[in-house]
Amino acid sequence: MQQELAQNWKHMSREERGLLIAQRFRIKKLEKGYVVPSQSGSGNYLVKMDATSERCDCPDYEIRKNKCKHIFAVEYILRGEIDQEGNVIVTKEVRVTYPQDWKAYNTAQCNEQRLFMELLHDICQNVEQPRYTFGRPSLPLADMIFTSALKVYSTFSLRRFTGMMHIAQEKNHIEKPCTYVTVSNYMREKTITPLLHKLIQLSSLPLTSIEKDFAVDSSGFSTCRFARYFSFKHGKDMKYRQWLKAHLMSGVKTNIITGVELSEEYENDCPRFEPLVRKTAENFTIQEVSGDKAYSSRDNFSLIDSLGGTAFIPFKSNATGKSRGSMVWKKMYHYFMLNNQEFLEHYHKRSNSETVFHMIKSKFKDNLRSKDKIAQFNEILLKVLCHNICVVIQEMYELGISPQFCLKSPEGVKNVA
Repeated sequence: MQQELAQNWKHMSREERGLLIAQRFRIKKLEKGYVVPSQSGSGNYLVKMDATSERCDCPDYEIRKNKCKHIFAVEYILRGEIDQEGNVIVTKEVRVTYPQDWKAYNTAQCNEQRLFMELLHDICQNVEQPRYTFGRPSLPLADMIFTSALKVYSTFSLRRFTGMMHIAQEKNHIEKPCTYVTVSNYMREKTITPLLHKLIQLSSLPLTSIEKDFAVDSSGFSTCRFARYFSFKHGKDMKYRQWLKAHLMSGVKTNIITGVELSEEYENDCPRFEPLVRKTAENFTIQEVSGDKAYSSRDNFSLIDSLGGTAFIPFKSNATGKSRGSMVWKKMYHYFMLNNQEFLEHYHKRSNSETVFHMIKSKFKDNLRSKDKIAQFNEILLKVLCHNICVVIQEMYELGISPQFCLKSPEGVKNVA
């Protein structure tokens, strides 16, 4: 049976190939994962598995992001043993776990809503009220930022959110509630967009001494707008939901977001790399930055090197080791080719950026309620701000930090309005 499988492996599924690898080769278990021999016998691949996901550094997984034959082989080993005839005998299921400070997590979750309003109020105190000129006096800008962020945090509709504004007033977080129409109008203001960027940077400052390694990635948020086109294949009008893209740089230890850029749905990721790194470097020391192949360029490698860090970005299949003015590109290319396994161990920190997007979308939804384009961009920024505050609350109980947002603010937050 084994010889028959070996002859026809090209026509097998990945699961069948994984069974063949489990039968023919010895899979070693190490502290960092499972070493699975290549089916061709020319090398090894490292498979890492935890309670929620599995990863492999083979090209098949790097391209598809789905289970490869090496992951299937490890699953067969975990579930059973192989007898002398090569048959798989299932004996027991092995559950992989990871450490979690559940006491700190439970306490943070139980107190999150109360602490969120307190920390958000402290952050908004760094917003200075614009000078009054003429006409009807406007509501305090800090209160409107607070109200807009609390609305996004609650995930309520504007009308249902009205009750939470009265609660915020009772706790002295705002002077007085406004109408739901006023909240919607403020979210359409262009002037609050740069202010939200500064507040996001401010919200990440309590973790400045903790985060040294960062990951960058992008993801889309769907809108309520649809685009139409005529499909010659189906012979009728088709439509799809439009979306906006958020580019984030986040710390790999706490998932705090240190920089954010927004763009239209089909814009490239690579040009957004430099502004994200520049924003992060203003307040953090950068040692490592990991990202996918979309960010692979000589300029990006040189940028991280000039800041004293190392970029772990995989090279595209058509890339060469020619420096062309960037010696760090040549150095990292040879490191990638000669020490691929070690390189990918650093690169796989990038998966934390996907965790960040999952945290935002699962907690504050993956769609945008706003209909105006400016309001949609501001809504994404408010989601990021809410995420950072929630991360800070978690680390207050896990790491014992004590954030004081209203005592010190980064240069430029004051007088933005």
